[in-house]
Amino acid sequence: MKMYKAVSSKWYGVCGKRYEVWGMRCEVWGMKYGVSKWLVTIRMLTIIASGCLLFSCAGKKDRDKKIFHYNQPEGISSLDPAFAKNQAIMWGVHQLFNTLVEVDEKLHIRPSLCKRWTVSDDRLTYTFILRDDVYFHDNAAFPGGKGRKMIAADVAYSLQRITNAGTASPGAWIFNNRIDATNGFTALNDTTFQLKLIRPFHPILGILSMQYCSVVPHEAIEKYGTAFRSNPCGTGPFRFTRWEEGQVLLLARNEKYFERDSAGNRLPYLDGIKVSFLDNKATEFLEFTQGRLDFINDIDASFKDEVLTKKGELRKDWQGKVILSKHSFLNTEYLGILADTTNELVKNHPIKIKAVRRAINYGFDRQKMIMYLRNSLGTPAESGFVPAGLPSYDSSKVKGYYYDVAKARQLLKEAGFPDGKGLPEIKLLTIPVYAELGSFVAKQLEDIGVKVQVEVVQKSLLLEQTAKSQALFFRGSWMADYPDAENYLSVFYGKNPAPPNYTRYKNAAYDRLYESALLEENDSIRYHMYRQMDKMIIADAPVVPLWYDMVIRLIHPYVKDFRPNSLNLLELRSVRIEK
Repeated sequence: MKMYKAVSSKWYGVCGKRYEVWGMRCEVWGMKYGVSKWLVTIRMLTIIASGCLLFSCAGKKDRDKKIFHYNQPEGISSLDPAFAKNQAIMWGVHQLFNTLVEVDEKLHIRPSLCKRWTVSDDRLTYTFILRDDVYFHDNAAFPGGKGRKMIAADVAYSLQRITNAGTASPGAWIFNNRIDATNGFTALNDTTFQLKLIRPFHPILGILSMQYCSVVPHEAIEKYGTAFRSNPCGTGPFRFTRWEEGQVLLLARNEKYFERDSAGNRLPYLDGIKVSFLDNKATEFLEFTQGRLDFINDIDASFKDEVLTKKGELRKDWQGKVILSKHSFLNTEYLGILADTTNELVKNHPIKIKAVRRAINYGFDRQKMIMYLRNSLGTPAESGFVPAGLPSYDSSKVKGYYYDVAKARQLLKEAGFPDGKGLPEIKLLTIPVYAELGSFVAKQLEDIGVKVQVEVVQKSLLLEQTAKSQALFFRGSWMADYPDAENYLSVFYGKNPAPPNYTRYKNAAYDRLYESALLEENDSIRYHMYRQMDKMIIADAPVVPLWYDMVIRLIHPYVKDFRPNSLNLLELRSVRIEK
């Protein structure tokens, strides 16, 4: 066993395990799966001291119950669905609340709080018939602390709350210029809710499935005000019990939950959920190997080579000991190029020339990038901007860019920059986690004569600069809000601001097709229109698609029926723990 010279040595005893620190590295003994071979960075120990407090050393009481443990390294800022702006919040909100409709594993819209719906002939009015067996969780906001039955007025209240300026919901945009200002949300009676649009908008059902549209009781909002963020009350499969911010979040089984399985058993099967907030991915991985986390989402770059082969499969030491789950994820990673030729950054820069942008797209190897930098976790984006996993996606009909040095050089020559001569250096803004990928692209583009300077900035600064059109060439990603390609194509609609149109792309023909697609009822025709728009994006090249993402999970074998989905929602209603 290789050892390192001890700069200082100290033993830590945590939950019956021993950790010895040797200078900047440590050896870990007593761990499952033979990981004593590993060298783990000292960062792993930063919160080990608090590990027993968080997990009670897997105490007997916790073991006797079927508690699902997961970690949220990004933290959770709110459990109010009106503020479900990122995945961390969405995961928590999804356990506590329900929406009128939801997305199933095949990305089809199905009823949730409603039993069915009808659409008027003019496609402006949607009428939902609600379930009459749904109750809010018990909460001090209700008389006697007992949760009452959910009714249509709660749906109307919840959706109006999103659009209310006083709420300041980041999700207010989902109904902008879409909902009738006077009669947009109406409770016709206790079990009938009606939604009215200004104009037909096919993806409206997908929007209603978003966590922003979760149904909340007005009593709880009135009682807690902004503190509803830490006192959530919904109708979901789990109810809120305790949240020590930055430490632990506890949810318990909702004994009155309305859904049942095919055999008539009430869901969920789990007794509860326990969420930790370890902000270090290496520490999170250590907790998983020790069985104190039931799964981990994504595999951090610091240990992916220990677990996965370059082909994205489990290494031999891990086979049979954990389950690797891979599933298409509606997220496109890309490099954006500012396309507004009136902008001073673009006006006199050669990147405004289409041939230069196309040369960049042909000038690097996406296949190699995914294999060697991501261990094949993802699909090289060699089709359009719309990712694999959506019904309209068809790589045989939308041809994207692939690695072709000869084409790249020919395009540069056509643009007046043979072998890149005379082409100024281009600055690429990216964030720390994608610095290596930026360097890979820059190195390969250098071989065709395109000089790229990679500048690493914090995510907040990158978002600010792209929103203000202050970034000429930048790293971006677009994760679906709802399962319809329109969500991706809206990124290039000329009348949209930034977000979502960060590139400021504007094409009159594209805009006309986009508007026509919103009115089209026939799925096949609409999908054809979507693909035509995607082809326009590829031809004009305001973006450099990198890869279509995957949901990657490592799961312990005792976790059953833990199914992934293309929106990467954490779905725990049907999960069982069988130890």
